[in-house]
Amino acid sequence: MQVHTDIAAFKNVRRPVLTTGTFDGVHRGHRKILERLTTVARKEGGESVLFTFHPHPRMVLFPGDNDLKLLNTQQEKVAQLEAAGLDHLLVVPFSREFSRMHAAEYVRDVLVGGIGVHAVVIGYDHRFGRNREGDLRVLHQYGDAYDFTVEEIPAQEVDHVKVSSTKIRQALLDGDIAAANEQLGYPYSVSGVVVKGDQLGRTLGYPTANIGGIDPFKLIPGDGVFTVHVELRDGHFGGMLYIGERPTLQSPEPQRSVEVNIFGLDRDLYGETITVRFVEKVRGDVRFADLEALKKQMQQDEAIARLRLGNRS
Repeated sequence: MQVHTDIAAFKNVRRPVLTTGTFDGVHRGHRKILERLTTVARKEGGESVLFTFHPHPRMVLFPGDNDLKLLNTQQEKVAQLEAAGLDHLLVVPFSREFSRMHAAEYVRDVLVGGIGVHAVVIGYDHRFGRNREGDLRVLHQYGDAYDFTVEEIPAQEVDHVKVSSTKIRQALLDGDIAAANEQLGYPYSVSGVVVKGDQLGRTLGYPTANIGGIDPFKLIPGDGVFTVHVELRDGHFGGMLYIGERPTLQSPEPQRSVEVNIFGLDRDLYGETITVRFVEKVRGDVRFADLEALKKQMQQDEAIARLRLGNRS
């Protein structure tokens, strides 16, 4: 897959068959669109193109909105799109000026004049142009005028539930890892760097790797204990991950932490890149009477996590 960041330099692409959108999560619904995009591109003797933006439009249009959390970092999205078999990823900076383009300008100057679109494969609810004035009906009209075809992809359903990035985000916040992973089509993951903590886990017999350096716009699932797979430079491991403010410690200034106890590994990990892939939630976050009660619960958590991982740890 080729990654492009400049429309003006997007040249010599054979019959571009295009889709567009943020594609946050590159979930099962997105991949249905990408599969159809690839099929149409092959049929037309062309090349598949995803036209998208960075940063996310909401970050530009609503800079004071700190609630936006994404399912993918840009690096994760690129990896997912490449795995889906996309030929070209065109990522351009989003700006207020771009958001003010009318639908006619967008089609004429960007899709036709800039990209040279041959065909468009798009989701059923796609809107474009200033104030979202353009829809599929309008796009078909422009296709007739500028000689490109338009194909609609209907709402994709998983177990009769429409797949959407919004629903996946909510499932993760609710701790419903199974639903999120089912709609994504792969285990949700969080990556960062192992940083030094207060080493309390070690005194309880459960040393943890504290994960820092997480992308600030990456969504972190709701608080609790989770069964996870862990990726490190020396292999893959099972583990149990905690997310929360550690209420048992009753800190005057609690801070949310993300830390993982890795089964079968006990070495210095500081400074290493780490990725955790969520399997399912074990329990919610709880304040215990004392550290001994917390330790007993962690022993139960470990037993459950190992069982759910199938003793592969």
